[in-house]
Amino acid sequence: MNLNKAMIIGNLTRDPEIRTTPTGKTVASFSVATNLIWTDQSGQKHDKAEFHNIVAWARLAEICGQYLKKGSKVYLEGRLQTRDWVGQDNVKRYRTEIIAENMIMLDRAGAGSSTGRSEQPPMPSEPVINVEEPTGAASSDSQGEEEIRVENIPF
Repeated sequence: MNLNKAMIIGNLTRDPEIRTTPTGKTVASFSVATNLIWTDQSGQKHDKAEFHNIVAWARLAEICGQYLKKGSKVYLEGRLQTRDWVGQDNVKRYRTEIIAENMIMLDRAGAGSSTGRSEQPPMPSEPVINVEEPTGAASSDSQGEEEIRVENIPF
């Protein structure tokens, strides 16, 4: 049995770079920083940042490009992948990336730094649950609000 799974929570260090492959697939690449804070035996605090290269494909890449920006806090799940190539100086180079499979935005709607990308509406910070009454059920509120019944809640 094999397992290749990466899960991180961190902040984007730059806006996602969106490209389209010659075959028409959308790809987003960006970097996420995670911090490790610890106290040594003498009581002094230390802080170490780790930088992770992220690649997202298809619809997830489009979502990343639309809603993420430098400073955004995200939870990412994916798999590790290392690419290698020979540079122009004939030196073999390596790059380890997290190929994103799932992403959850952790910022509250409207929070974070502004980069002038306000053409998209902010995402809600919590999921919205719409509860519909079964057909034939009447509203008991004269203000037009529907009554929420326990049997209608999906969980």
